[in-house]
Amino acid sequence: MDEALKVFNMMLESGCLPSVFSYSILIHGFCMSKRIDEATSLYREMSNNIIIPNVVTHNTLTGGLCQVKRPHVALELLRKMLEFGQHPDLQTYAILLDGLCKYQRLTLALSLFQEMEDKRWDLNIVIYNILIDGMCNAGKLPAAIDLFNSLPNKRLQLDVWTYYIMIKGLCKEGLVNEACELLEQMNGNGCSPNDFTYNTIIKGLMRHKETSKAMKYLQMMVDKGFSVDATTAAMFVYLLNADQLDKTVQEYFQKSA
Repeated sequence: MDEALKVFNMMLESGCLPSVFSYSILIHGFCMSKRIDEATSLYREMSNNIIIPNVVTHNTLTGGLCQVKRPHVALELLRKMLEFGQHPDLQTYAILLDGLCKYQRLTLALSLFQEMEDKRWDLNIVIYNILIDGMCNAGKLPAAIDLFNSLPNKRLQLDVWTYYIMIKGLCKEGLVNEACELLEQMNGNGCSPNDFTYNTIIKGLMRHKETSKAMKYLQMMVDKGFSVDATTAAMFVYLLNADQLDKTVQEYFQKSA
């Protein structure tokens, strides 16, 4: 990055004004290196040089700000983007929503989501996945369930991550039976659970001493060729003796050891 910045500064010194593309590339590099103050400084420099940042520039800096836990600053950036006459795209909102939800700014995230709905944007399942996850993490499970249940009416196809997020939220609140029902519904709707989904539901069952159900899902998971994560494996080792495990599962753990 330092070499790239040196070349960039040489361009300026020689009177060659960099393009928005050049600025965006450098801002991206600083964001990837988590040198967000330098990225922000370049963004301000663009304005001083009367170079209008485009949507790629804004999305890059928005993502960088959210990565370093500054979603509130990223929200201010969105307002500046509108002042420049730039039109944010769905990715802009997705990045910002994710940052707000991840760092417990759910009220701001909901306000932003309402803004998107008011503009009658064609929202995709990714946006709803982010918001449902944010609600679950903020302890707003009833609201998350309501939003989840509304998705079919919005003609949106629930994907594996939608189900995983909801199952994770149910398990977090101790509603493991409801999580199991949702997993069965997921299978019935032709959406195959992934390893994250199985690991999550198995851990939820184990925490509530539902070992027989946990064994059932572990066997299903092994049969599908998925991997047990370290936490799930540790729970089985702690709670069960080897002779209580199905032979196939015993062999799995022996191979994984």
